[in-house]
Amino acid sequence: MQGVTVVDHPLVQHKLTLMRDKERSTKGFRQLLNEIGMLLCYEVTRDLPMERIQIETPLTTMEGAQIAGKKLVLAPILRAGVGFLDGMLTLVPAARVAHIGLYRDPESLQAVEYYFKAPSDLADRMVLVLDPMLATANSAVAAIDRLKERGAKDLRFVCLLAAPEGIEKLRGAHPDVHIWTASIDDRLNDHGYIEPGLGDAGDRMYGTR
Repeated sequence: MQGVTVVDHPLVQHKLTLMRDKERSTKGFRQLLNEIGMLLCYEVTRDLPMERIQIETPLTTMEGAQIAGKKLVLAPILRAGVGFLDGMLTLVPAARVAHIGLYRDPESLQAVEYYFKAPSDLADRMVLVLDPMLATANSAVAAIDRLKERGAKDLRFVCLLAAPEGIEKLRGAHPDVHIWTASIDDRLNDHGYIEPGLGDAGDRMYGTR
């Protein structure tokens, strides 16, 4: 599917299957989401720009490579997107963090914003928008709209599961934003949940299901 990368690494797929199991404990679900977040971050950042620098090793002088430009911004959509943060910050501890508070109206399924806080220099940074589920894509579109309003130009969307309907809507609204996901599932049900899916990621993270 154009504009979408499915991360099919065996460790990602194995952990995803464990997460789908309805008997998985809250603790286990959170731990797996953390681990998959780290693996997805590894994939989504594999083309970061690099530059050469001179360093001193204990033995000699050499030229090494480091990431060029300003550090990443990780932008989780609250509340479930926070589940990706720890794993990703383990890989990129210098990353800035933006927080986007959205909830889905149960009747209209539209995204309602209640909080937004982001670094002032988004235009100079790559921004990874994080949400485990790309279902209706209403929250994803709203979050990216707000980030672009604040100047973000280089955005990537990272999720655990995506529905075809959500991919179509997000790509239609923001064709410049590439999507990374562990799985493209079958469909959305009448309540806007991904099937086969894994239920409500936020509820399962916080034990409120």
